[in-house]
Formats: sequence, structure tokens, C-alpha cells
Amino acid sequence: MKVCVFCGSSEGVRPQYREAALALGRAIAARGDELVYGGSKVGLMGAVADATLGAGGRAIGVLPRALRDKEIAHEGLSELHIVESMHQRKAMMADLSGAFVALPGGMGTFEEVFEIWTWAQLGYHRKPVGLLDIEGYYDRLLAFLDQTVEEGFVKPEHRRMAIVETDPALLLDRFATYEPPTVAKWIKAGER
Repeated sequence: MKVCVFCGSSEGVRPQYREAALALGRAIAARGDELVYGGSKVGLMGAVADATLGAGGRAIGVLPRALRDKEIAHEGLSELHIVESMHQRKAMMADLSGAFVALPGGMGTFEEVFEIWTWAQLGYHRKPVGLLDIEGYYDRLLAFLDQTVEEGFVKPEHRRMAIVETDPALLLDRFATYEPPTVAKWIKAGER
């Protein structure tokens, strides 16, 4: 399976974030899976790619031309696809991948994982989406998502679509047995 990883182009302030990116890359390679990611050599992005490659796995990058031109492209990848826009990048990453993981990251990571999760909710794909919650990074976000259910904006089944783990190997194991819900997206008055 090709596993798409969304993550920061920086490493964050805790060394555990980089350690988790390295562990995820090694776990992807150990399973015989392939990494699909944003194609950069910096931050957690570079760490997960280097770990995948270092463990004998394949790493596929998808990078907009404007970012390649800023010299952040990872030149040692198994494949590097250069596209013209962020929209093309996300579409290609989604098409190539059979599962999606969000490591800690910033606005780009949030935007990517929420878009792919929304596509799953709408039935555009049936692929698993997970959050690798390192050092409680996603705790407040998960609490807010629980509030969206309580307030009637998200169905519980759709909230549960996001698989949350603290261990990369366990997250990948859960992907292997993932069954998406078959509930309709729309919430009617009085229904939750």
C-alpha cells in the first residue's frame, strides 16, 4: 500500500516529533509499503522520507515547481513528481495513495488532512485517514472535533473515521483492517 504522510516542513520544538517521523518512515518500509509525501528534504517531511529510504523502502514525492525552485526538493527519492500547483499536488497525492497519515504540522498539514477526511466523509474515497498523535499534539483538536459532534455538525461515525494512534506501527496495522462507515453525510433536524 502507498501511505501518504502529511507533516511539517519544520521539525517543531520537541525532538519526539522527529523521532516519530523517523519511526513512521521505518514502519512504512518494514511493511513493504511505500511513502507518498510532499517531496521536500526539510523538516519532518525530510525525516520521514530519509527514514523510509534508509530502511530500504520507496519514497515518492509530489512537489509544486515553485517550491522545487526554492531548492527544498529531496533529490534522493525513488520518484519525484513536479506539478504546477498545490491543487495538483494534493490531487496526485490522493490518487497515488491508499491511506493517509498526519504527523504534527502546521496549516498545510491541517488543510491537507481535513480535505482528505472530508472527501472520505463525502464518499469520494474509502481510504483510511489517521492522526499520529505525538506528545498529545492533537489532543485539543480531537476535543474540538468531539464538540462538533455534540453540537450536531458532524455525525459520530464521521468523527470516528479519523484513526488516532501514538505508535506508527499500530496506526498502520489499523489501516489494514479499516472499514469505512456507510452512513449518509447529511444531518437532518433532530438527528445526530
